[in-house]
Amino acid sequence: MDGAKKLSRGKVWCFAIGQFGWSVLSALISSFLVSYYQPDQATQAAGQPIFIPQGLVIFGVLTILGAITWFGRIFDAVTDPWIAARSDRCRSRAGRRIPFMRAAAIPFAVVTVLTFWSPVRGESWINAAFLFVMLTLFYLFLTMYCTPYNALIPELGTDQKTRMAISTAISFTFIAGMALAYMAPVIWGVLEGMLGDRVTAIRVTFTGMSLIGLVCMFVPVFTIREKDYVTAQPSESTAMKSLAATFRNRDFRIFVASDIVYFLGITMFQNAMLYFVTSLLKLEEGMSTVYFVGMTALSVLFYPLVSKLTPKFGKKKLILIAFGIFTLAFAYTATLGVLLPVDATVQGYILCVLAAPAMAIFGILPQAVVADIAQSDEITTGENRSGMFYAARTFSMKMGQAVAMLLVTSLGTIRQETGLGYRIIAIAAACVCVLGGILFMMYNEKKVYRTILKQ
Repeated sequence: MDGAKKLSRGKVWCFAIGQFGWSVLSALISSFLVSYYQPDQATQAAGQPIFIPQGLVIFGVLTILGAITWFGRIFDAVTDPWIAARSDRCRSRAGRRIPFMRAAAIPFAVVTVLTFWSPVRGESWINAAFLFVMLTLFYLFLTMYCTPYNALIPELGTDQKTRMAISTAISFTFIAGMALAYMAPVIWGVLEGMLGDRVTAIRVTFTGMSLIGLVCMFVPVFTIREKDYVTAQPSESTAMKSLAATFRNRDFRIFVASDIVYFLGITMFQNAMLYFVTSLLKLEEGMSTVYFVGMTALSVLFYPLVSKLTPKFGKKKLILIAFGIFTLAFAYTATLGVLLPVDATVQGYILCVLAAPAMAIFGILPQAVVADIAQSDEITTGENRSGMFYAARTFSMKMGQAVAMLLVTSLGTIRQETGLGYRIIAIAAACVCVLGGILFMMYNEKKVYRTILKQ
């Protein structure tokens, strides 16, 4: 698995910049899709029009937006093993991963913008159909870029030190990309004053951010020659055989189960963040940017500590601690605006402090855990299926996010005038984090390490 060259620190950051690019695009969808297409009363009062039919119009339990996003995520999850298998089997002169990333970058950025470019100004089923198509394409190109990208992590990081360096760097750029995306309300607020129209201001903001994301996604594509660092041979397995072999790994099954639950909880929190600010704290939507950037900045301060503690305590213990921290933070979120006798703005800052350590841990360590499992499995089976391992991990992310979107869009309709639905969302997120921690307790980290050390 060792490549002809060892990845330099500069190349580590060239690789990590690609994560910055796709995280910007992903965060635009995950953070603003719900508030754009299913705005609460405060957001409508700020000038956000209705584009698609609202309410629980599908079987009386689902919203149009919830159904569309659920289908998109399921479609996305189904394409993961297909893309992963094609990448694992690719025999291009440019390598197994880079060709897919290069092909996906431009359409990925374009459909991100078009997702918010409804053709009809006003409520229409045409807009719903357009959103269905754009969001499905968004998830397809997300998979085409991210699955090969993530597969490069264990292939470029052939030892624990390099792997941790890559995981730390991509965690930083991932959070930085999300922070940039979360600045969108501030930017479109300024543009709205100049352009006189909220929707146009939002679209211009997202277009600019998507262009930044596109440029960054091209950085690893044109600065890293994959075959200079990776010597792994293409897999001969079909998609289904490779996927089945991947899930025969017990520790990976445990990790995926825990990961699905984690992404369910964190996605519920992220998608409802704007509502926590506007409906529970009764603050302007721009404060959601302040809080997210605050959480990001604080989490970055914990990065050196996480990197220092990991060799001493192991990844498993720190991830279990992070599940506990998120449980407390999400439970506290459910009390915003009613429990503490302090200013609403201060309550938001308390949330930032509570959540930051867990953000740092989950930002760095899960990717490294998958790399450990993939390397251990290759040593045991003699076949490199890094692409499929990361596709399966991406699958867990998307399944968690799909269910989260259904819950947020449906629960959020409960007594919107009082914010009860958003408090229920926060409580549910706390509960699933407890479940995620229980599942991850069964991961046998010591066995994985022993296998790697045998190499």
